[in-house]
Amino acid sequence: MKALRTLFMLGFVGLAAALAACTEPPSGSFPGYAEADYVRVSTPIAGTLLTLHFKKGDQAKRGAPAFVLEQISETAARAEAAFRVQSAAASLANLKKGKRPDEIATAQAQLAQAQAAQRLSAADLVRQTQLIDAHFISAARLDEARAAVMRDQARVRELQAQLRVQQLGARSDEITVAEQALNAAQAQLAQVAWRVAQKSPVIPVDSAVAEVLYQEGEWVPAGGSVLSLLPPQNIKARFFVPETLLGKLHLGQTVELRCDGCSAAIAATVSFIAHDAEYTAPLIYSKENRASLVFMVEARPDLKNAYLLHPGQPLEVRLVGAASQSQQ
Repeated sequence: MKALRTLFMLGFVGLAAALAACTEPPSGSFPGYAEADYVRVSTPIAGTLLTLHFKKGDQAKRGAPAFVLEQISETAARAEAAFRVQSAAASLANLKKGKRPDEIATAQAQLAQAQAAQRLSAADLVRQTQLIDAHFISAARLDEARAAVMRDQARVRELQAQLRVQQLGARSDEITVAEQALNAAQAQLAQVAWRVAQKSPVIPVDSAVAEVLYQEGEWVPAGGSVLSLLPPQNIKARFFVPETLLGKLHLGQTVELRCDGCSAAIAATVSFIAHDAEYTAPLIYSKENRASLVFMVEARPDLKNAYLLHPGQPLEVRLVGAASQSQQ
């Protein structure tokens, strides 16, 4: 196909140069050919082609599955990453909560025991104080009772603090670490999910399947194109205009395309005009030979008529109104 297009280009340049060399006024009709910009569906990850959903010549709709590469490893990695996300989320939720109800109940029971012991030691201190006033006990026994009261009070404060801690969540630093672990697990899951998606791409645009480059069971290298698509909006006409008529062209101008077998002319719009002379031999830009220069121009047909053109098809391009102007 590339060789055929090259031959077309050389032929068109020669014909355009011959037309420019003629002394008769230009007719406003130029040789051209149909061209297209193909869309290639590929994958950045290598693998064996498992399923191919289209064959050459099919019409493909945007969003439809294009093909599937073998993805056992990626699927297993995605499941592992999902489990890691669940584990990290559960750890974070656990840190934000207090102890379990049974653990809190145990701490409350221990506090009640300490408070009962404190009341008992306080009552004993009162009795010991009364006995020391009556000289029935020694001062050492009173000191022991006072120490017991202080000990039980400290125990009550300790258990009250433990109970408050158990009713709270983890420290903010621990929660931050758990949140970062959850974010890392989610990022890993997104990465693996992306790899799975890359091995099962979809059709990016409504188009016709121009080429199928790999068959099921073949190894597709990273970056290898499996399908070559031809969207109708990517079909265009390419023709060459002599330098003497370049000033009559402008972007958005309407031209007519004619082809063998076409029942009527196809309207197209000029979408590109080359800034420099192309596909010609080096020339000295003098007044005498500048008429030999040709410039490449591209025009795109309406979508409703684009299907009538086929890449490589010879065309005759006529500027609308140019012929009538030349005859006046």
